[in-house]
Amino acid sequence: MSSHARANAVAVVQRLRAAGFQALLAGGCVRDELLGRAPKDYDVATDAPAERVLGLFDGSLPVGAQFGVVLVPSGADRVEVATFRRDGVYLDSRHPVAVTFGSAREDAARRDFTINGMFLDPIEERVIDYVGGREDLARGVVRAIGDPAARLDEDKLRMLRAVRIAARLGFEIETRTWDTIRRDAPLIDRIAWERIGEEIRMILCEGPARRGFELLHASGLLAAIVPELLAMRGVAQTALHHPEGDVWTHTLLVIEQLHAPTEALALGALLHDVAKPVCVGRKRTPNGERITFYGHPERGADMAVSICQRLKRSRAVWERVAYLVRNHLRLVSAPLMRRSTLTRFLREDGIEELLELARMDATAASGDLRYWEFCRATLAGLSAQQMHPPALVTGRDLIAIGLTPGPRFSEILHAVEEQQLEGALADRDAALAWVRVHYS
Repeated sequence: MSSHARANAVAVVQRLRAAGFQALLAGGCVRDELLGRAPKDYDVATDAPAERVLGLFDGSLPVGAQFGVVLVPSGADRVEVATFRRDGVYLDSRHPVAVTFGSAREDAARRDFTINGMFLDPIEERVIDYVGGREDLARGVVRAIGDPAARLDEDKLRMLRAVRIAARLGFEIETRTWDTIRRDAPLIDRIAWERIGEEIRMILCEGPARRGFELLHASGLLAAIVPELLAMRGVAQTALHHPEGDVWTHTLLVIEQLHAPTEALALGALLHDVAKPVCVGRKRTPNGERITFYGHPERGADMAVSICQRLKRSRAVWERVAYLVRNHLRLVSAPLMRRSTLTRFLREDGIEELLELARMDATAASGDLRYWEFCRATLAGLSAQQMHPPALVTGRDLIAIGLTPGPRFSEILHAVEEQQLEGALADRDAALAWVRVHYS
Protein backbone atom coordinates (compact mmCIF):
# COMPACT_ATOMS: atom_id res chain seq x y z
CA MET A 1 0.00 0.00 0.00
CA SER A 2 1.46 3.35 -1.06
CA SER A 3 2.08 6.38 1.14
CA HIS A 4 -0.73 8.03 -0.84
CA ALA A 5 -3.19 5.55 0.70
CA ARG A 6 -2.10 6.56 4.18
CA ALA A 7 -2.31 10.24 3.29
CA ASN A 8 -5.82 9.70 1.94
CA ALA A 9 -6.90 7.96 5.14
CA VAL A 10 -5.39 10.74 7.25
CA ALA A 11 -7.30 13.27 5.14
CA VAL A 12 -10.53 11.45 6.06
CA VAL A 13 -9.55 11.59 9.74
CA GLN A 14 -8.87 15.31 9.49
CA ARG A 15 -12.20 15.99 7.79
CA LEU A 16 -14.09 14.10 10.49
CA ARG A 17 -12.25 15.93 13.24
CA ALA A 18 -12.89 19.29 11.61
CA ALA A 19 -16.59 18.41 11.80
CA GLY A 20 -16.26 17.84 15.54
CA PHE A 21 -15.92 14.06 15.66
CA GLN A 22 -13.28 11.72 17.03
CA ALA A 23 -11.49 9.71 14.32
CA LEU A 24 -8.60 7.25 14.45
CA LEU A 25 -6.85 4.73 12.23
CA ALA A 26 -7.92 1.26 13.36
CA GLY A 27 -7.23 -2.44 13.12
CA GLY A 28 -4.72 -4.23 10.92
CA CYS A 29 -3.14 -1.09 9.50
CA VAL A 30 -2.06 -0.05 13.01
CA ARG A 31 -0.61 -3.50 13.66
CA ASP A 32 1.29 -3.52 10.37
CA GLU A 33 2.70 -0.02 10.83
CA LEU A 34 3.98 -0.92 14.29
CA LEU A 35 5.68 -3.96 12.74
CA GLY A 36 7.22 -1.86 9.97
CA ARG A 37 5.07 -3.57 7.34
CA ALA A 38 3.14 -1.87 4.56
CA PRO A 39 -0.57 -2.18 5.37
CA LYS A 40 -2.87 -3.71 2.75
CA ASP A 41 -5.38 -0.95 3.44
CA TYR A 42 -6.31 1.72 5.98
CA ASP A 43 -9.49 1.76 8.05
CA VAL A 44 -10.87 4.62 10.11
CA ALA A 45 -12.98 4.35 13.27
CA THR A 46 -15.03 7.30 14.46
CA ASP A 47 -17.82 8.37 16.79
CA ALA A 48 -19.61 9.96 13.82
CA PRO A 49 -22.87 8.15 12.91
CA ALA A 50 -22.99 6.65 9.43
CA GLU A 51 -25.49 9.23 8.18
CA ARG A 52 -23.13 12.05 9.18
CA VAL A 53 -20.22 10.33 7.42
CA LEU A 54 -22.35 10.02 4.28
CA GLY A 55 -23.19 13.71 4.51
CA LEU A 56 -19.57 14.78 4.91
CA PHE A 57 -18.12 12.88 1.96
CA ASP A 58 -19.58 13.09 -1.53
CA GLY A 59 -19.77 9.76 -3.31
CA SER A 60 -19.52 7.70 -0.13
CA LEU A 61 -21.38 4.39 -0.01
CA PRO A 62 -23.20 2.74 2.90
CA VAL A 63 -21.90 -0.83 2.75
CA GLY A 64 -23.12 -1.76 6.20
CA ALA A 65 -25.02 1.22 7.51
CA GLN A 66 -26.77 -0.88 10.15
CA PHE A 67 -23.30 -1.59 11.54
CA GLY A 68 -22.10 1.95 10.95
CA VAL A 69 -19.81 1.12 8.01
CA VAL A 70 -19.33 3.51 5.08
CA LEU A 71 -16.88 3.46 2.16
CA VAL A 72 -15.44 6.92 1.57
CA PRO A 73 -13.72 7.77 -1.73
CA SER A 74 -10.41 9.49 -1.10
CA GLY A 75 -8.06 10.08 -3.98
CA ALA A 76 -7.59 6.82 -5.87
CA ASP A 77 -8.58 4.81 -2.79
CA ARG A 78 -11.65 4.01 -0.76
CA VAL A 79 -11.35 4.24 2.98
CA GLU A 80 -13.63 2.15 5.19
CA VAL A 81 -15.05 4.33 7.96
CA ALA A 82 -16.85 2.56 10.82
CA THR A 83 -18.65 4.04 13.79
CA PHE A 84 -17.40 2.93 17.22
CA ARG A 85 -19.77 0.21 18.41
CA ARG A 86 -20.38 -2.65 20.79
CA ASP A 87 -22.03 -5.78 19.46
CA GLY A 88 -25.05 -7.68 20.68
CA VAL A 89 -25.35 -11.47 20.59
CA TYR A 90 -24.34 -13.45 17.49
CA LEU A 91 -26.75 -16.15 16.30
CA ASP A 92 -25.25 -16.99 12.88
CA SER A 93 -21.52 -17.13 13.76
CA ARG A 94 -21.00 -14.02 11.68
CA HIS A 95 -23.25 -11.04 12.43
CA PRO A 96 -24.53 -9.59 15.72
CA VAL A 97 -28.30 -9.42 16.05
CA ALA A 98 -27.95 -5.74 16.95
CA VAL A 99 -25.25 -3.16 17.58
CA THR A 100 -25.07 -0.20 19.90
CA PHE A 101 -22.85 2.69 18.94
CA GLY A 102 -20.45 3.65 21.69
CA SER A 103 -16.87 4.56 22.53
CA ALA A 104 -13.43 3.66 21.18
CA ARG A 105 -12.83 1.46 24.23
CA GLU A 106 -16.06 -0.45 23.59
CA ASP A 107 -15.19 -0.77 19.92
CA ALA A 108 -11.78 -2.25 20.75
CA ALA A 109 -13.35 -4.79 23.09
CA ARG A 110 -15.61 -6.28 20.38
CA ARG A 111 -12.76 -6.85 17.86
CA ASP A 112 -11.12 -10.25 17.23
CA PHE A 113 -7.47 -10.24 18.38
CA THR A 114 -5.52 -7.89 20.61
CA ILE A 115 -3.02 -7.04 17.88
CA ASN A 116 -5.96 -5.99 15.67
CA GLY A 117 -7.67 -4.01 18.44
CA MET A 118 -5.38 -0.98 18.60
CA PHE A 119 -6.01 2.56 17.32
CA LEU A 120 -3.58 5.16 16.04
CA ASP A 121 -4.00 8.90 16.20
CA PRO A 122 -2.24 9.80 12.92
CA ILE A 123 -2.06 13.48 13.78
CA GLU A 124 -0.17 13.00 17.04
CA GLU A 125 1.27 9.61 15.93
CA ARG A 126 0.00 8.16 19.21
CA VAL A 127 -1.08 4.54 19.72
CA ILE A 128 -4.26 4.01 21.74
CA ASP A 129 -4.36 0.47 23.14
CA TYR A 130 -7.17 -0.71 25.42
CA VAL A 131 -6.61 -4.46 24.95
CA GLY A 132 -2.89 -5.15 25.41
CA GLY A 133 -2.15 -5.33 21.70
CA ARG A 134 1.27 -3.69 21.87
CA GLU A 135 2.48 -6.18 24.46
CA ASP A 136 1.25 -9.15 22.40
CA LEU A 137 2.78 -7.63 19.28
CA ALA A 138 6.14 -7.41 21.04
CA ARG A 139 5.80 -11.01 22.25
CA GLY A 140 4.72 -12.29 18.83
CA VAL A 141 1.36 -13.62 20.03
CA VAL A 142 -2.10 -13.85 18.44
CA ARG A 143 -4.55 -13.62 21.35
CA ALA A 144 -8.32 -13.31 21.28
CA ILE A 145 -9.66 -10.23 23.02
CA GLY A 146 -11.37 -11.17 26.27
CA ASP A 147 -12.87 -14.66 26.40
CA PRO A 148 -11.57 -16.71 23.43
CA ALA A 149 -14.68 -18.90 23.36
CA ALA A 150 -16.92 -15.84 23.09
CA ARG A 151 -14.78 -14.12 20.45
CA LEU A 152 -14.50 -17.21 18.24
CA ASP A 153 -18.13 -18.13 18.68
CA GLU A 154 -19.14 -14.71 17.38
CA ASP A 155 -17.53 -15.50 14.03
CA LYS A 156 -16.11 -18.95 13.41
CA LEU A 157 -14.01 -17.55 10.57
CA ARG A 158 -11.80 -16.01 13.26
CA MET A 159 -10.29 -19.46 13.76
CA LEU A 160 -8.93 -19.40 10.22
CA ARG A 161 -7.98 -15.75 10.54
CA ALA A 162 -5.89 -16.55 13.62
CA VAL A 163 -4.01 -19.18 11.64
CA ARG A 164 -3.49 -16.85 8.69
CA ILE A 165 -2.21 -13.99 10.84
CA ALA A 166 0.07 -16.24 12.88
CA ALA A 167 1.54 -17.75 9.71
CA ARG A 168 1.96 -14.41 7.95
CA LEU A 169 3.64 -12.72 10.91
CA GLY A 170 5.54 -15.73 12.25
CA PHE A 171 3.62 -15.46 15.55
CA GLU A 172 2.37 -18.09 17.97
CA ILE A 173 -1.30 -18.45 18.87
CA GLU A 174 -1.87 -17.88 22.59
CA THR A 175 -2.66 -21.08 24.51
CA ARG A 176 -6.30 -20.40 25.47
CA THR A 177 -7.07 -19.12 21.98
CA TRP A 178 -5.37 -22.15 20.45
CA ASP A 179 -7.20 -24.59 22.70
CA THR A 180 -10.52 -23.01 21.74
CA ILE A 181 -9.67 -23.28 18.04
CA ARG A 182 -8.80 -26.97 18.43
CA ARG A 183 -12.03 -27.60 20.31
CA ASP A 184 -14.24 -25.75 17.82
CA ALA A 185 -12.45 -26.65 14.57
CA PRO A 186 -15.15 -29.16 13.48
CA LEU A 187 -17.69 -26.30 13.59
CA ILE A 188 -15.94 -24.26 10.89
CA ASP A 189 -18.46 -25.46 8.31
CA ARG A 190 -21.15 -23.40 10.04
CA ILE A 191 -19.97 -20.44 8.01
CA ALA A 192 -20.23 -19.90 4.27
CA TRP A 193 -17.76 -21.85 2.17
CA GLU A 194 -17.03 -18.71 0.14
CA ARG A 195 -15.50 -17.18 3.27
CA ILE A 196 -13.56 -20.34 4.09
CA GLY A 197 -12.24 -20.53 0.53
CA GLU A 198 -11.07 -16.94 0.62
CA GLU A 199 -9.12 -17.52 3.84
CA ILE A 200 -7.49 -20.62 2.32
CA ARG A 201 -6.56 -18.55 -0.73
CA MET A 202 -4.94 -15.90 1.46
CA ILE A 203 -3.05 -18.48 3.53
CA LEU A 204 -1.63 -19.94 0.31
CA CYS A 205 -0.98 -16.71 -1.57
CA GLU A 206 0.07 -14.33 1.19
CA GLY A 207 2.27 -16.89 2.90
CA PRO A 208 4.17 -18.44 4.43
CA ALA A 209 1.92 -21.21 3.10
CA ARG A 210 3.76 -24.10 4.73
CA ARG A 211 3.45 -22.61 8.20
CA GLY A 212 -0.19 -21.88 7.54
CA PHE A 213 -0.99 -25.46 6.57
CA GLU A 214 0.99 -26.90 9.44
CA LEU A 215 -1.19 -24.82 11.77
CA LEU A 216 -4.35 -25.82 9.89
CA HIS A 217 -3.41 -29.46 10.37
CA ALA A 218 -2.41 -29.14 14.03
CA SER A 219 -5.59 -27.21 14.87
CA GLY A 220 -7.95 -29.72 13.28
CA LEU A 221 -9.24 -27.15 10.80
CA LEU A 222 -7.70 -28.95 7.83
CA ALA A 223 -9.62 -32.12 8.65
CA ALA A 224 -12.86 -30.14 8.51
CA ILE A 225 -12.02 -28.24 5.31
CA VAL A 226 -9.83 -30.42 3.04
CA PRO A 227 -9.69 -33.88 4.64
CA GLU A 228 -8.29 -35.29 1.40
CA LEU A 229 -4.93 -33.75 2.29
CA LEU A 230 -4.71 -35.67 5.57
CA ALA A 231 -4.68 -38.93 3.61
CA MET A 232 -1.22 -37.93 2.33
CA ARG A 233 0.33 -38.37 5.76
CA GLY A 234 2.26 -41.61 6.02
CA VAL A 235 1.97 -42.43 2.30
CA ALA A 236 5.53 -43.49 1.50
CA GLN A 237 7.27 -42.72 -1.80
CA THR A 238 10.23 -44.34 -3.53
CA ALA A 239 13.28 -42.95 -1.75
CA LEU A 240 15.30 -42.63 -4.96
CA HIS A 241 12.90 -40.06 -6.36
CA HIS A 242 11.54 -38.69 -3.08
CA PRO A 243 14.24 -38.67 -0.39
CA GLU A 244 12.24 -36.02 1.47
CA GLY A 245 9.67 -38.52 2.78
CA ASP A 246 5.93 -39.07 2.49
CA VAL A 247 3.45 -37.27 0.24
CA TRP A 248 2.40 -34.80 2.95
CA THR A 249 6.01 -33.77 3.64
CA HIS A 250 6.57 -33.35 -0.09
CA THR A 251 3.47 -31.18 -0.46
CA LEU A 252 4.56 -28.92 2.40
CA LEU A 253 7.97 -28.52 0.75
CA VAL A 254 6.26 -27.55 -2.52
CA ILE A 255 3.96 -24.90 -1.04
CA GLU A 256 6.86 -23.57 1.02
CA GLN A 257 8.25 -22.26 -2.27
CA LEU A 258 5.19 -20.18 -3.15
CA HIS A 259 5.99 -16.47 -3.46
CA ALA A 260 3.07 -14.21 -4.43
CA PRO A 261 1.62 -16.89 -6.71
CA THR A 262 -1.56 -16.79 -8.72
CA GLU A 263 -4.46 -18.45 -6.96
CA ALA A 264 -4.46 -21.27 -9.52
CA LEU A 265 -0.76 -21.99 -9.09
CA ALA A 266 -1.11 -21.99 -5.30
CA LEU A 267 -4.01 -24.44 -5.36
CA GLY A 268 -2.25 -26.51 -8.02
CA ALA A 269 0.82 -26.78 -5.80
CA LEU A 270 -1.31 -27.79 -2.83
CA LEU A 271 -3.32 -30.39 -4.75
CA HIS A 272 -0.92 -31.73 -7.39
CA ASP A 273 -0.47 -35.05 -5.54
CA VAL A 274 -3.89 -35.19 -3.87
CA ALA A 275 -4.74 -38.51 -5.57
CA LYS A 276 -1.55 -40.34 -4.62
CA PRO A 277 -3.14 -41.93 -1.51
CA VAL A 278 -5.91 -43.46 -3.63
CA CYS A 279 -3.59 -44.50 -6.48
CA VAL A 280 -0.76 -46.03 -4.45
CA GLY A 281 0.58 -49.39 -5.61
CA ARG A 282 3.76 -51.42 -5.81
CA LYS A 283 5.75 -52.79 -8.73
CA ARG A 284 8.50 -55.38 -8.81
CA THR A 285 11.67 -54.24 -10.57
CA PRO A 286 15.13 -55.82 -11.00
CA ASN A 287 16.29 -53.50 -8.22
CA GLY A 288 13.48 -54.44 -5.85
CA GLU A 289 10.01 -53.15 -5.17
CA ARG A 290 9.02 -49.66 -6.30
CA ILE A 291 6.07 -47.62 -5.01
CA THR A 292 3.82 -46.45 -7.83
CA PHE A 293 1.00 -43.93 -8.22
CA TYR A 294 -0.28 -44.73 -11.70
CA GLY A 295 -3.04 -42.39 -12.86
CA HIS A 296 -2.71 -39.93 -10.01
CA PRO A 297 -2.47 -36.82 -12.23
CA GLU A 298 -5.75 -37.61 -13.99
CA ARG A 299 -7.53 -38.76 -10.83
CA GLY A 300 -6.06 -35.81 -8.97
CA ALA A 301 -7.43 -33.32 -11.50
CA ASP A 302 -10.96 -34.56 -10.80
CA MET A 303 -10.40 -34.41 -7.04
CA ALA A 304 -8.90 -30.92 -7.32
CA VAL A 305 -11.97 -29.66 -9.16
CA SER A 306 -14.20 -31.08 -6.43
CA ILE A 307 -12.15 -29.40 -3.70
CA CYS A 308 -12.02 -26.06 -5.52
CA GLN A 309 -15.77 -26.16 -6.02
CA ARG A 310 -16.26 -26.92 -2.33
CA LEU A 311 -14.14 -23.85 -1.56
CA LYS A 312 -16.28 -21.84 -4.00
CA ARG A 313 -13.40 -20.84 -6.24
CA SER A 314 -14.23 -19.45 -9.67
CA ARG A 315 -14.64 -21.66 -12.73
CA ALA A 316 -11.57 -20.08 -14.34
CA VAL A 317 -9.51 -21.00 -11.27
CA TRP A 318 -10.62 -24.60 -10.95
CA GLU A 319 -10.25 -25.22 -14.67
CA ARG A 320 -6.65 -23.97 -14.52
CA VAL A 321 -5.97 -25.98 -11.34
CA ALA A 322 -7.25 -29.11 -13.10
CA TYR A 323 -4.89 -28.38 -16.02
CA LEU A 324 -1.93 -28.00 -13.68
CA VAL A 325 -2.65 -31.15 -11.68
CA ARG A 326 -3.37 -33.25 -14.78
CA ASN A 327 -0.17 -32.14 -16.53
CA HIS A 328 2.31 -31.67 -13.69
CA LEU A 329 4.41 -34.69 -14.79
CA ARG A 330 4.21 -33.95 -18.50
CA LEU A 331 7.59 -32.22 -18.63
CA VAL A 332 9.26 -35.58 -18.08
CA SER A 333 8.22 -36.57 -21.61
CA ALA A 334 9.25 -33.25 -23.20
CA PRO A 335 12.71 -34.36 -24.47
CA LEU A 336 11.07 -37.28 -26.29
CA MET A 337 8.35 -35.19 -27.96
CA ARG A 338 8.36 -34.44 -31.66
CA ARG A 339 9.25 -30.85 -32.43
CA SER A 340 5.65 -30.01 -33.35
CA THR A 341 4.24 -31.65 -30.23
CA LEU A 342 6.75 -29.86 -28.01
CA THR A 343 6.01 -26.49 -29.62
CA ARG A 344 2.28 -26.96 -29.13
CA PHE A 345 2.88 -28.00 -25.53
CA LEU A 346 5.03 -24.96 -24.77
CA ARG A 347 2.49 -22.55 -26.21
CA GLU A 348 -0.42 -23.87 -24.17
CA ASP A 349 -2.32 -21.37 -22.07
CA GLY A 350 -1.07 -21.91 -18.53
CA ILE A 351 2.40 -23.15 -19.47
CA GLU A 352 4.19 -20.60 -17.26
CA GLU A 353 2.29 -21.76 -14.18
CA LEU A 354 2.87 -25.39 -15.18
CA LEU A 355 6.60 -24.82 -15.53
CA GLU A 356 6.72 -23.16 -12.12
CA LEU A 357 4.78 -26.02 -10.54
CA ALA A 358 7.15 -28.52 -12.14
CA ARG A 359 10.15 -26.61 -10.83
CA MET A 360 8.79 -26.54 -7.28
CA ASP A 361 7.77 -30.20 -7.49
CA ALA A 362 11.24 -31.30 -8.58
CA THR A 363 13.00 -29.03 -6.08
CA ALA A 364 10.95 -30.53 -3.25
CA ALA A 365 11.88 -34.07 -4.34
CA SER A 366 15.11 -35.28 -5.92
CA GLY A 367 16.17 -31.82 -7.08
CA ASP A 368 16.49 -33.06 -10.66
CA LEU A 369 15.60 -30.04 -12.81
CA ARG A 370 16.77 -31.40 -16.16
CA TYR A 371 13.29 -31.60 -17.70
CA TRP A 372 12.38 -28.14 -16.48
CA GLU A 373 15.67 -26.73 -17.78
CA PHE A 374 15.10 -28.45 -21.14
CA CYS A 375 11.66 -26.86 -21.50
CA ARG A 376 12.90 -23.47 -20.34
CA ALA A 377 15.80 -23.54 -22.82
CA THR A 378 13.55 -24.67 -25.67
CA LEU A 379 11.00 -21.99 -24.87
CA ALA A 380 13.70 -19.31 -24.75
CA GLY A 381 14.99 -20.46 -28.15
CA LEU A 382 11.64 -20.24 -29.92
CA SER A 383 10.67 -16.95 -31.51
CA ALA A 384 7.09 -15.70 -31.49
CA GLN A 385 6.77 -16.65 -35.16
CA GLN A 386 8.10 -20.14 -34.49
CA MET A 387 5.62 -20.58 -31.67
CA HIS A 388 2.67 -19.22 -33.67
CA PRO A 389 3.59 -19.33 -37.38
CA PRO A 390 1.10 -17.83 -39.87
CA ALA A 391 -1.15 -20.47 -41.41
CA LEU A 392 0.14 -21.76 -44.74
CA VAL A 393 -3.30 -22.77 -46.00
CA THR A 394 -6.90 -21.99 -45.12
CA GLY A 395 -10.26 -23.66 -45.61
CA ARG A 396 -10.75 -21.59 -48.77
CA ASP A 397 -7.49 -22.96 -50.15
CA LEU A 398 -8.74 -26.50 -49.55
CA ILE A 399 -11.99 -25.74 -51.37
CA ALA A 400 -10.02 -24.21 -54.24
CA ILE A 401 -8.15 -27.48 -54.82
CA GLY A 402 -11.40 -29.41 -54.90
CA LEU A 403 -11.90 -30.68 -51.35
CA THR A 404 -15.39 -30.78 -49.89
CA PRO A 405 -15.92 -28.70 -46.73
CA GLY A 406 -16.59 -30.69 -43.57
CA PRO A 407 -15.17 -31.87 -40.25
CA ARG A 408 -12.15 -33.28 -42.07
CA PHE A 409 -10.92 -29.75 -42.77
CA SER A 410 -9.86 -29.34 -39.13
CA GLU A 411 -7.86 -32.55 -39.34
CA ILE A 412 -6.14 -31.40 -42.54
CA LEU A 413 -5.30 -27.93 -41.24
CA HIS A 414 -3.96 -29.43 -38.01
CA ALA A 415 -1.79 -31.86 -40.01
CA VAL A 416 -0.45 -29.04 -42.18
CA GLU A 417 0.47 -27.00 -39.10
CA GLU A 418 2.21 -30.03 -37.61
CA GLN A 419 4.35 -30.40 -40.72
CA GLN A 420 5.03 -26.67 -40.60
CA LEU A 421 6.14 -26.85 -36.95
CA GLU A 422 8.34 -29.84 -37.82
CA GLY A 423 10.03 -27.70 -40.47
CA ALA A 424 8.85 -29.93 -43.32
CA LEU A 425 6.65 -27.25 -44.94
CA ALA A 426 7.65 -23.63 -45.38
CA ASP A 427 5.27 -22.05 -47.90
CA ARG A 428 1.76 -22.23 -49.29
CA ASP A 429 2.60 -24.02 -52.52
CA ALA A 430 4.48 -26.78 -50.71
CA ALA A 431 1.64 -27.11 -48.21
CA LEU A 432 -1.02 -27.45 -50.93
CA ALA A 433 1.11 -30.00 -52.77
CA TRP A 434 1.44 -31.99 -49.55
CA VAL A 435 -2.34 -31.87 -49.02
CA ARG A 436 -2.98 -33.11 -52.57
CA VAL A 437 -0.70 -36.08 -51.98
CA HIS A 438 -2.16 -37.05 -48.59
CA TYR A 439 -5.83 -36.02 -48.76
CA SER A 440 -6.99 -35.88 -52.39
